Amino acid sequence: GYYVKYGGQFENLVEAKDRLMIAVPIALFLILLILYFSFGSLRYGLLIYTAIPLSAIGGIILLWARDMPFSISAGIGFIALFGVAVLNGIVLIIEFNRLKKESDMDIHDMVIKGTVTRLRPVLMTAAVASLGFLPMALSTRSGSEVQRPLATVVIGGLISATFLTLFVLPVLFAWVEKRKSNIAK
Repeated sequence: GYYVKYGGQFENLVEAKDRLMIAVPIALFLILLILYFSFGSLRYGLLIYTAIPLSAIGGIILLWARDMPFSISAGIGFIALFGVAVLNGIVLIIEFNRLKKESDMDIHDMVIKGTVTRLRPVLMTAAVASLGFLPMALSTRSGSEVQRPLATVVIGGLISATFLTLFVLPVLFAWVEKRKSNIAK
């Protein structure tokens, strides 16, 4: 009739992980839903959605490089990271669509011009968020065990998301637009 039951912080960790298993998919679905309603196209929503795995790469790598385990605060950091990464994708896609409506440029020139035009806003968004989290990432005081993983995920993810979004998203946009025009013909 004896059994082992872990309580305290371990029990809180298990409960929080269970809540994250529900909250993260709901957050990701809501992001996709908002993108669909914003652009009126699932294609553009999914295109912007590529920022999410691109940002996760950097968050995971920096957690690993700093020898930090995945924790609840790191999971919350991923949710915050996904929001900023999606924002950068939105900035690029809106510019590409604006250029597509206002000019007769071919896809290649339009993507290059749009990326160059929106380079500064994308870099500034990522830099401001990363620099804002830097004190948390370097903290060693009381409470830093919660702050460091969250900040580490956001900083690492924004570094990878920014550079990959500036290179991968324009290529994917050009590819999707070329396929769309080939199907229309």
